[in-house]
Amino acid sequence: MTDTTTRRVALVADAGHYVGPEMARVLARRGHDLVLGDPDPELIAELEGLGATVVAVEKVSNIAKPENSQKLVDAALSSFGHFDAAVAASGQIIPGSFLESTIDQYEKIVDGCLYAPYHFLKAVIPPLVAQGSGQVLVITSAAGARPTPGASLYSSVRAGATMLTRNVAGEVARKNVQVNAVGTNFMDFPEFLEATGAKDPAVREIFEKQVPMRRLGRMDEFAAFCAPFLDGTSTFTTGQYVSYAGGWV
Repeated sequence: MTDTTTRRVALVADAGHYVGPEMARVLARRGHDLVLGDPDPELIAELEGLGATVVAVEKVSNIAKPENSQKLVDAALSSFGHFDAAVAASGQIIPGSFLESTIDQYEKIVDGCLYAPYHFLKAVIPPLVAQGSGQVLVITSAAGARPTPGASLYSSVRAGATMLTRNVAGEVARKNVQVNAVGTNFMDFPEFLEATGAKDPAVREIFEKQVPMRRLGRMDEFAAFCAPFLDGTSTFTTGQYVSYAGGWV
């Protein structure tokens, strides 16, 4: 077992996609050892160069499968004896109107956007409650913070995930465990560009005009925003939801 008396340990459920790689970099720079779901070998080498001990867990990034989050927790406990923070994003952007939707679409969204954070929270919360400290951040979507034309099913399920997170926070606040949610929209990453057609520069410009800041968000700045919810520097905030969408919410 690694000696972790002077370093915090953070669990990043999916270090291969979305904000996961940038989140791992920020936490490594802030003195954390890391348990990562499906990181690229190049990322591991980079993080080790920053002084982090990295434990990679393969084929666990789909946290809609209940066993995957538990594998990450088990890896953290067996390698370090504890962990201090955990972050997960989940779900697939599935646009479309309610009238043209199908129950199969709805079930797919529920599986990825609601069951996934449920399984993640069920895995990471008990060890933190047992040790009497910890921080958890669930990344949902700003689409769940307001009615979203063209994404009614997705918006409604994301709202449910945010409220689940906030309710869990209320249950464990007295155990000195902080649980918060942050929701994004209009972020510059492949899945958003693919789902919206914004790989086309003309379409991207249309989407950017919907954002008060007139641009898409970057992953490095989003990771920096998330860090205080995880790095132990600010532990008096729990049960909160913040939108990260350039002023759209």
